[in-house]
Amino acid sequence: MTTNDANTSDTIPRSFGPVRTSEHRGADDLLTAGLGLDGLRAMTPPAFADATAPTAEELRRRTIWSNWRGIADLAPGGGFGEVYGSVADVPGREYHALARIDGATHPHRVAVQVPDGFDQAQRCIVVAPASGSRGVYGAIAVAGAWGLPKGCAVAYTDKAAGSDYFDLDAGQGVRIDGRIGGAAEVGAGESLAFLPEPASGSGIAIKHAHSRDNPEADWGGHVKQAAAFALQVLNDAFPDAAPFRFDNTSVIAVGISNGGGAVLRAAEDAGEWLDAVVAGEPNLHVAGARPLYDYSTEAALLMPCALPHLGVPPMPNAAAHCAALAEAGLVTGASAAEQQRSAYETLRANGWTDAALRAGSISLAFDLWRAVAVTYASAYGRYGVGEHPCRHAFSAVTPEGAPRPATAAERAAWWSDGSGIAPGAGVAIVAPPTTGLALGELQCLRALWDGQGPDADRVREGVAAIEAQPPRAGLPVVVIHGLDDGLIPAAFSSAPYVAAVQSAGRDVRYWQVHNAQHFDAFLGLPVYAAQYLPLLPYVYEALDRTWAHLEHRAPLPTDAVIATTPRGPGVALEAGHLSMPPAP
Repeated sequence: MTTNDANTSDTIPRSFGPVRTSEHRGADDLLTAGLGLDGLRAMTPPAFADATAPTAEELRRRTIWSNWRGIADLAPGGGFGEVYGSVADVPGREYHALARIDGATHPHRVAVQVPDGFDQAQRCIVVAPASGSRGVYGAIAVAGAWGLPKGCAVAYTDKAAGSDYFDLDAGQGVRIDGRIGGAAEVGAGESLAFLPEPASGSGIAIKHAHSRDNPEADWGGHVKQAAAFALQVLNDAFPDAAPFRFDNTSVIAVGISNGGGAVLRAAEDAGEWLDAVVAGEPNLHVAGARPLYDYSTEAALLMPCALPHLGVPPMPNAAAHCAALAEAGLVTGASAAEQQRSAYETLRANGWTDAALRAGSISLAFDLWRAVAVTYASAYGRYGVGEHPCRHAFSAVTPEGAPRPATAAERAAWWSDGSGIAPGAGVAIVAPPTTGLALGELQCLRALWDGQGPDADRVREGVAAIEAQPPRAGLPVVVIHGLDDGLIPAAFSSAPYVAAVQSAGRDVRYWQVHNAQHFDAFLGLPVYAAQYLPLLPYVYEALDRTWAHLEHRAPLPTDAVIATTPRGPGVALEAGHLSMPPAP
């Protein structure tokens, strides 16, 4: 392990811990950890020889497997590796460190992959923040799949979220290499990736929820710091070609979902360190538009009742949920049908489209609305362990749902299997005691947005801190969004962002894709594959055209509303289904 400062301007935020370096060649490459497309498609994760003590190499392979499968549609017939995308064998070196933003209590992870085929003459860095709350490999299917085969270095950050969970019962967290250890067990000069304060009690602490840093407010800084780390790495890796600086190295930032929001926040920086941005389905908040916390808490309350009005099969207890909403005065009507229509009309009046509502049923089925609300309320309000204003917590649970200590095998797999948000990877949301339906907890979460009191003020203050601003003048920006997105509806995010920044005279191009929703990975399920198309091909295409603009002066993409053709049941994806917009 080595440490040294990046050879960059003093205006670049940098504070990197010890650097862990590893080489990946032969049966353990950078892009798929040697798994290839067949290995990534496997329904079971790569096994650990010892389930309670996996090696760093085993953890890396399994983490890459889970992050690919969490983002891309890898199913046979889905088109990945055939119609679009690459799983090429890319040998090279990998560098990991913990970095810290000025004023942050906790670090974020940064990692850089440098292919052996790095083009020292046409030097390029693709910087990619993770989607959602994922760990540091959370953008490998987005940026790695595009940049590594082209000879670019790829820099990642977990945006101070990720799956560095801390077991409060055992007093153990995650080391830089993914292995579990106590704070006193890590090597000299190292630290755990997340050590909450307090680090005692019961249950599980999750960095995104419990850091007290409101990491979303620093997303742009996380991206910039990852790019600065990449320059440091390249100077170390290729001393004969040094110096690598922002003024002699092309930097493209790309991300989807929360990663898309993060690269747009990075675009605000006035410094000329960033050359272009491609943002897919970005989660970001623009003045005058609805933020995620607002519409996710609304969806958690009303969507279970509203969806049957659209012909979506009802969730269990949907009728009872509608009745509880009516009793609380949140919907009107005496019958279930009237209550469903009332919930639906409220959502439509608040900006939801039918397409977004139908796709929103995916988030409802996977309990994502509640998961988002619980985690983001804690993050925006800067609450620590045991301080959640609606008394939510995280823990391993018994089959009956009661909290219990995690096992050593469960802890060992958190870093590789977790998505940075519960429920998942054996970590559940523990709700406050309630009787009957969970309407009380959902109302509590909603009141943190539209209610009164110090807790609501804290959460709204956190939301105000994430408000997006226009990008730097002259910076090329391409935004891509599926018009069927039901988790981050375009009407609440990309559309108001693009309108605001184009009105400010900034260079933003906008692709709106019909029949694309938020989760490419769910297209492996036949019911979704028949209806929806993947968004990743459009992100890769936008990257191709942006790169051609930077390197060969080709015109930037023009705005486009893209009419696509759903492939239907049992039909393999073909290029004709995607209908890429013509080059200008």
